[in-house]
Amino acid sequence: MRLIVVAVPGAGKTTILRIVKEKLPDVTVVNYGDYMLDVAKRRYGISHRDEMRRKLPLNDYRRVQEIAAEEIAKIPGDVLIDTHAAIRMHGGFYPGLPGRIIERLMPDAIVVLEFNPMDIIERRMKDEALRIREKETPQEIELHQMANRYYAFAAANEAECPVFILDFHNRVQERPFQHAEEAAAFIVDLIVKNRQGSLVA
Repeated sequence: MRLIVVAVPGAGKTTILRIVKEKLPDVTVVNYGDYMLDVAKRRYGISHRDEMRRKLPLNDYRRVQEIAAEEIAKIPGDVLIDTHAAIRMHGGFYPGLPGRIIERLMPDAIVVLEFNPMDIIERRMKDEALRIREKETPQEIELHQMANRYYAFAAANEAECPVFILDFHNRVQERPFQHAEEAAAFIVDLIVKNRQGSLVA
C-alpha cells in the first residue's frame, strides 16, 4: 500500500508516523521533503529545505518534485509518504501533489490531518530550534488547512483513490500525544485492512 499523509507544517505528522512505524516496523516511512532536498543538493547546491521554495525557479522546483517522486515510487512494500498537499509559496499556495506527481506516486489513499490552529502554533514553538518557519496567525493556518483539503481532493481525483479527513479541531486531548496516537491507530488500521483485502475503496 502506498499511503500519502498530509498536514500543515508543524502539525505533528512526524510523531504520528513514528508511532505507526513502532506498531508496524515493516512499513517504510519516507519524507517527501527530504527526498526533494537530496535532489536539490545534488543538482542545485541547495543546503536547507526552506531554501527550495525561496531560491529555486519554479521550473527547477517542479523538476526536483518529479525526480523525488520517481525515486519514492521505486520503494517496495507498504510506504507512508509524509508530505504537504498545499505549499505556502510567494504569498499563495502551490500544489504539493499536482497531477504529474500523483501519476508517478499513484497512492492507494490520502489521509489529511487537521488540528486546532492554536495546537499547531504550540507544537511549532517546541521545534523552533530545528526548523526556520514563517510565523502564521491562527487564521492563516486555518486557511492553509482548508487549502490542504482542496488540493488533497484534486490529487485523489487524479489517482482515483479515497481521501480520509482526520479532523481534531474539537477533540480535547486528555493526555499528551492522544491526537497522535489516535491518528496513528487510524493509519495502522488502514494498512492492516489493506493487507487483509478488506479495505474497500
